[in-house]
Amino acid sequence: MSRKFRVLINSTYCKACELCVAVCPKSVLAVGRSTTSKGIHCAETVAPDSCIGCKACSDICPEAAIEIRVEGDGQDRK
Repeated sequence: MSRKFRVLINSTYCKACELCVAVCPKSVLAVGRSTTSKGIHCAETVAPDSCIGCKACSDICPEAAIEIRVEGDGQDRK
């Protein structure tokens, strides 16, 4: 059984630098269509089932706005 991952993006910290979008090998992330209260188009998850849990997006994020969680048995764990 393959593991599933969930990408959590904290829009409070995201500065829309797009580094996460560029580094994702599976095109899981994209620049968001909606804006925050600050007028920023934050990154958003567009292909959540494609995430392989490599954490490249969270590693490259200069604001530490991205967290990858492993899904399993109704509870997420880091």
